[in-house]
Amino acid sequence: MPNRNPPRRSRSSLTLAAVAALMTAAPFPVVAAPLPIPAERDGTPTEAACREFGFDLSPRSDLDDHVLNRPMPAPPPPPPPPPPPPGSATANEVIVSGSRVGRLPSPPVRPAPVDTEHYPDATPNPVRRTAEQPVSTFSIDVDTAAYANVRRFLDQGQTLPRDAVRVEEMINYFDYGYARPTSAARPFAVTTAVTASPWAPGRQIVHVGLQGYELPEVERRPLNLTFLVDVSGSMNSPDKLDLAKQAMNLIIDRLRPQDRVAVAYYAEGAGTTLAPTSGAEKLRLRCAVASLRASGGTAGATGMTNAYDQAQASFGPDKVNRILMFTDGDFNVGVTDDKRLEDYVADKRKTGVYLSVYGFGRGNYQDARMQAIAQAGNGTAAYVDDLNEARRLFGAQFDKGAFPIADDVKIQVEFNPARVAEWRLIGYETRLLNEEDFNNDAVDAGEVGSGASVTALYEITPVGGPTQISERRYPDNRITTGGGDPNGEIGFIQVRYKQPGAARSEMIQQVLANPLASPASAQPPEATRWAIAVAAFAQKLRGDPWMSSDYGWTRILEQAQGARGDDPYGDRAEFVQLVRAAQTLPERGTP
Repeated sequence: MPNRNPPRRSRSSLTLAAVAALMTAAPFPVVAAPLPIPAERDGTPTEAACREFGFDLSPRSDLDDHVLNRPMPAPPPPPPPPPPPPGSATANEVIVSGSRVGRLPSPPVRPAPVDTEHYPDATPNPVRRTAEQPVSTFSIDVDTAAYANVRRFLDQGQTLPRDAVRVEEMINYFDYGYARPTSAARPFAVTTAVTASPWAPGRQIVHVGLQGYELPEVERRPLNLTFLVDVSGSMNSPDKLDLAKQAMNLIIDRLRPQDRVAVAYYAEGAGTTLAPTSGAEKLRLRCAVASLRASGGTAGATGMTNAYDQAQASFGPDKVNRILMFTDGDFNVGVTDDKRLEDYVADKRKTGVYLSVYGFGRGNYQDARMQAIAQAGNGTAAYVDDLNEARRLFGAQFDKGAFPIADDVKIQVEFNPARVAEWRLIGYETRLLNEEDFNNDAVDAGEVGSGASVTALYEITPVGGPTQISERRYPDNRITTGGGDPNGEIGFIQVRYKQPGAARSEMIQQVLANPLASPASAQPPEATRWAIAVAAFAQKLRGDPWMSSDYGWTRILEQAQGARGDDPYGDRAEFVQLVRAAQTLPERGTP
């Protein structure tokens, strides 16, 4: 949604033959794709309409329900024990009027649901001394899974795991209205601002915004999509498979005749419900989605191999070739090792087929696995907590993930030690890169889609300010008094990216300045103030140690209220309510 700054590991082998042996008989029929037709055919996927395409939507029989969903019946109770000798009583009996009456047996105790959710370990970034480590390098992240997942916890009044809060995904959930680039040849415009830190007197916040080029309709390539749907028993709930079906129908709404979609699934085994089919055949696609039912185990690796086969069947270098995976991430059959899955997906990425992951449900949500797979697949990771979030992700915003404008996007910021004593990157803990990775085109990084934006915040301590790292003993190792550059150059920003499908990267460079005559603005732009409010909220939820103890929920609320601005969809108003909900969270009772 990952490791923290290690060298890239060699990829282990995960061959199709190795996982194909895990496949079992498919519970759904495989329907051959029809020839594309020019006229769009759409409608409601009723039993009668779908029967024409070979899909059975009839209600399940008792046997079907038993096989797919119902637990096995309890065994018959054992025969009663022989009566005790006259005049005696057991602990489960009482004596009434000389007659023995056996107490009713206690109802069986159902074990409490076991919460198996798992999140990537992400220790907050440390403070760096500029004189020793002036360069910050990271892969961009346009994922938003953490925000929707945090909202789910707060809506339920539950204290959330610290690692469920990824600050950059909270910040990047919002649109900041950055200036837009005008050409795909230079697909990014960089916006910067410097302002006083509201939670650390004497320090400053550096705001870096990256806005991607928005492709015109005529420049959007045909889509070659494969829906890879988890139909295991763990997905059998309204907030999982049912919601995933609604999400897929929202995508079907947006398809064009030149687009093609296959529908694949996995449970105990894997199969194909519908081979690649024209976007004009919307009703057929809806019937394929409607026919999916949940049962059995979760052979995720087997499902992946089948999905890549479907993607290759309709692959085209002039298309957007992508697998969209809908799952709670709970693999329990076949290859379940995250590293092997990650390596396999990374190898498949080289073929030009990317993979995005959309998470559903609660209780067994495997965020760490989904983040790793999406990052390896050059895709996005998002969490769908309700239908409104599905509409946001798969409505007009779907284009931001569907149509790429740049691959392997990396950001590098070099701070000027004459102006900046210390710096700290807020968030992106799972996206850090080594300094030398920036110029190495073989090192993978994030993908950016049409019109998407990326936001990063740094907290810096100006030279002469209240540093957090102790002064050194020897003069050559001490921080100097600074000064010098009258133009106020505090840093230098570089953005490296590849055009989609290109092997060699290109670069954008820009000075990060705050003139000496113009101290950090007391009233920064609205976008900066809003990003700071979201960053403060996320750091407070995590319990990060860099936040001042007296900067509490009330001040975060005031910061957000003062930066709401134009809010046509109510996203910022909703955030304000989440801050209020966080104020009432119970203390963590367990680790």
